[in-house]
Amino acid sequence: MLPLWVSALSATLLVQTISSFAAGVIPLLGPILMARASLSPEGIGYVSALITLGNCWYLAGGGPMLAHFGPVRSLQIGLAFVALGLLVLSQPIGVAALIGAIAVGIGLGPNTSAGSQMLLRTAPPRHRTLVFSIKQAGVPLGGACAGIAVAPLVTSLGFPAAIWIVVATALLGILLAQPFRRPLDEESAGTRLNWLRSLFSAAALLRSGAVLRSHPSLPMLTMLGMSLSITQACITAFTATYMITRHSASLAEAGLYIAVMQAASVTGRIALGWVADRMGRGLRHLGVQAVLSAGAVGLLVATADQGPWAAFACVALIGFTALGWNGIYYAELAGMAPSRLVADVSSAATLVAFIGSIGGPLIFALIVGATGNFAIGFLAAAAQLVVFGLVAWRHAAWQGSD
Repeated sequence: MLPLWVSALSATLLVQTISSFAAGVIPLLGPILMARASLSPEGIGYVSALITLGNCWYLAGGGPMLAHFGPVRSLQIGLAFVALGLLVLSQPIGVAALIGAIAVGIGLGPNTSAGSQMLLRTAPPRHRTLVFSIKQAGVPLGGACAGIAVAPLVTSLGFPAAIWIVVATALLGILLAQPFRRPLDEESAGTRLNWLRSLFSAAALLRSGAVLRSHPSLPMLTMLGMSLSITQACITAFTATYMITRHSASLAEAGLYIAVMQAASVTGRIALGWVADRMGRGLRHLGVQAVLSAGAVGLLVATADQGPWAAFACVALIGFTALGWNGIYYAELAGMAPSRLVADVSSAATLVAFIGSIGGPLIFALIVGATGNFAIGFLAAAAQLVVFGLVAWRHAAWQGSD
């Protein structure tokens, strides 16, 4: 029998990868989806913001659902929402696209709280950050698979068939996660909390903010997470459209750029998690990483016209740095939180951080709409990251430890 922590990591990595693959097709198909909905290409930023809004909705009120069903069942329900949302989003109706985006976001929500709960309970303490980073590596791994697979699927089978294959993959994930339910859900499921009412409760949102005062460094860590989320959301939502509309890349070429970026992120999350376990001081580490990430984004803007190899190098560097922070972030949240509040703190901090994932693409889309220049949007995202990174580094140095 597998050690419990291996089962927990396997379940969370499986669902994280599949849900990220399904969600990852959305920005890649941005020009097609927006054309079908009679929207301009930068409208994919509004879709990205609504996905994050749905994610925040779950994080604000989904705690009782997690307690009621258990973490694995919650992950399975999330995959069902992703599949349904993707089907609705793919319809050539503007309003349906918006509703589908929110459903996809709700479906992604359990990955954070359920994964944190299982891994903190089971992971060996000396390898905690590495284990969290491996789990978070499922996000870029799924994105890389999307980057490789989407263009061939659309080219050979057509858009509708490609969407159905992605939906079927999400539904298959539900079945693959089922064997993990017995060992991982039996201790936590079955409470009689009114989980459905909590999803529509303003009080749940207020409670989620209150738990962030349980450690003196949690507010700073949360704000840095919001800043990192702004940049990550803008990169994820707009890079493919940027390369297609401004640098004449084909859908297949844009998919390769995204695949390289996400593959580098897999490497970055695991490697940086290993380093963080040995160096400690995760908040300071994240502050430095934020500044380096901003530099990588600036390089992409400066060298995108220098040929494909320069662009590939830049997107790889962005993937390693700007998309490689999540595992360290969630491990730090779990380490700072009181043990009984780990899931609540992870959800609350992610909720606040994801405000950036909503606002970032919205502001980016407005900048592009006003100026016609994607580069200004990317540079604005990088600039705010430098500011927050330096402030977080200074805060960590002033605290002496984090």
